Amino acid sequence: MRLVHFLSFLVLLCFLMPAADGEEAPYFVTYDHQLEEPGNLEIATSTTMGVPRAGEKFYFAPYVEFEYGVAGRWTSELYLEGQSTWNDSTIFTGWRLENRFRPLKREHWINPVLYLEYESLNEGSRIQKEIVGNAPALREPNSELRQTHAHELETKLILSSNIHDWNIAENFIVEKNLSAEEGFEFGYALGLYRPLATLASGANCRFCRENFSVGMELYGGLGSTNAFGFHQTAHYLAPVVSWQISDNASLRFSPAIGLTHDSNPVLLRFGYSYEVHGFSSKLARLFGGKP
Repeated sequence: MRLVHFLSFLVLLCFLMPAADGEEAPYFVTYDHQLEEPGNLEIATSTTMGVPRAGEKFYFAPYVEFEYGVAGRWTSELYLEGQSTWNDSTIFTGWRLENRFRPLKREHWINPVLYLEYESLNEGSRIQKEIVGNAPALREPNSELRQTHAHELETKLILSSNIHDWNIAENFIVEKNLSAEEGFEFGYALGLYRPLATLASGANCRFCRENFSVGMELYGGLGSTNAFGFHQTAHYLAPVVSWQISDNASLRFSPAIGLTHDSNPVLLRFGYSYEVHGFSSKLARLFGGKP
């Protein structure tokens, strides 16, 4: 009931507060309907640090992503990820190839996006770009986790709306392990954010309010086809903050609080992104082609 009341409060806020227009979302897990501009390349790095319960180990999970605007309604991303566990080892955990498609051309009250991702990962993956199924075991050593490899297919239905200065986004996640006889796993992510100011102050500064966005994420697992629901699942509530430090670069931060016994007590997330405008034209000129 507390979760229902909280979500109702977020929705009410959206309608009462004075739409995030073109602003890059500060989310780490939730996706909205904004895609990369065609021909642009965004290079980003993010890190998830898990503060565990007693008997488990602190881990540090960085990843690098390359996001490219293939077309006006198609964005593709490549992820490379790793993980380091305190008093254990550092391992490469795999890669992901993600694609997002907007089926509708114009902006609508609710904007759907279709998401498809292929994952080639081992059990040591800890970046937690999504939370699905039941909570992962965190006690096994990396030497064992890296031996178990999986090919997975993940889909998402992304719904996103801009209302006044707020963005609200809902993601429903379905994941299938293609390497094992398992059912489908489910998860969700909800996000809400707004810029601190929508009008430029006129001052040439990086600490002006219009360069900051703040919001909240709520995400977690919903079990699987074998046992759908909240039993033995992880859920997190996470404030998010982003700072546009230049025309091309931004920083993000999010301290996530675990809401269930099967969650990490705390997840700390940091991110930095840099956008290369007109990357395809620059690449064509580099090799002597037409931009």
